[in-house]
Amino acid sequence: MLNEEEIRELVATHGAAVNEGRPIKQLIADGELPRLNGSTVLEGKVSDSVFGEALKTSSGRSIRLMFRNNRISTHDVNRGAIPFKDQVLAFNHDHMLRLVQPVLGSSQFEVEGLSPVSTVIPAENLNLVKLENVLRLYMAESSTSTSLYQHWIAAKDEGQTTMQYAGHELAVAELQPNGLLPYLMDTPSTKEAEDRTIDAAYLIENGICSAGQYAQIRNSSLMAFGIVSQYLAEKGMVLVDTKTEHGINADGEIVAADELYTMDSSRFWKVDEQGDLLTRDGKPVSFSKEFARGMVKEKDQQFSQEQANEIAVRYIQGLQHLTGQAFVPDLRPREQRIIESVNLILDALL
Repeated sequence: MLNEEEIRELVATHGAAVNEGRPIKQLIADGELPRLNGSTVLEGKVSDSVFGEALKTSSGRSIRLMFRNNRISTHDVNRGAIPFKDQVLAFNHDHMLRLVQPVLGSSQFEVEGLSPVSTVIPAENLNLVKLENVLRLYMAESSTSTSLYQHWIAAKDEGQTTMQYAGHELAVAELQPNGLLPYLMDTPSTKEAEDRTIDAAYLIENGICSAGQYAQIRNSSLMAFGIVSQYLAEKGMVLVDTKTEHGINADGEIVAADELYTMDSSRFWKVDEQGDLLTRDGKPVSFSKEFARGMVKEKDQQFSQEQANEIAVRYIQGLQHLTGQAFVPDLRPREQRIIESVNLILDALL
């Protein structure tokens, strides 16, 4: 395991170099990946996707290549690049996927020789279900507009005794910041420019999914939440909340579509031997992107290099704590890693 001094040395020495390189759209335009010519490139907040008519497996399944990048987004704003973030989250996801794949399924293809820290993810191009599937066990203090905490603050300010949130009725006085909720709550949100928390009825009435599809997403996700919670208990942590995305594959099955139980998509809090939350300065000791959210003081703020490096250190520490394994980075230039991974994947799948 890398200690803090070794992590800081790694970030300081190699952090800038691992962020350098052309985006995937430019690599394709420059002829570096000729088999992706003519493909569609979708640039997202924290990952880019490539798919097209020519990208099909030998069995006829459509391929979507997902390219994790080092960008970090909070409050729906891109705050800049974090060293090693792409590799950390790739390994984080790969580790957790192995725990929950029997329950949630996966869009990913297995490719022999592809590293767990590969930032190129080979997956089936699913028919996506247009929702973010959010589960909450605690009411985490959060500055995001969709959070239960912000809705609770508003309800208190308005003098409400009960509040409605994603179809759940909650007693305002019984909720506490960072407190345990009465039960594990499903609180889906839309996938829009600015996400909105909604309830299952909205999803069904607006044709986003059927009642049966939502029941499957909800029930399998509740089971996966329990699996991950049991795993974390052995490491002195609790799963606070998480969000997953889902889609329908060529067989008509609903499977997980993107990252699972990463520090970007979930909150993990540390507990003591008695199971009580550990705190620092009155806040839970957390392994999640919430640390970075707390650095945001202005609406369009970009993180400084010093801030970016500090966030990178926290991500690597969190990864090692979550997985119990040392972080072994791939120090090849980013462009080389992308090109060689794409070629390995396409050689295996096409």
